[in-house]
Amino acid sequence: MTQPKQPSEQPHVTVKRSDQYRDSYANSVQVRMSVWDFFLVFGTMHQESAEEVKVENFQGIYLSPQQAKALHNLLSHNLAQYEQTFGTLALEPQFGPPGGPVH
Repeated sequence: MTQPKQPSEQPHVTVKRSDQYRDSYANSVQVRMSVWDFFLVFGTMHQESAEEVKVENFQGIYLSPQQAKALHNLLSHNLAQYEQTFGTLALEPQFGPPGGPVH
């Protein structure tokens, strides 16, 4: 009878950027969710006049609930470190489209 192998180490992880990889800046994030996933829509918000704010969405990303929670934990940890180093962050007023909030 053979013993099952015990994992001795974590697997080696290799990270590679795909040909479609792009860096972008977002100052708008919309979050939608369902039982199966979270959908993050990133965009840039521009206020061209006192009466109008335009949001140009450029990327949507689906996350499993487990990955959304892992991202939440990662962002919370990093934001706490940022505020400890640079001071408390204040949030600007939230803008949303007619019909209700999306944040």
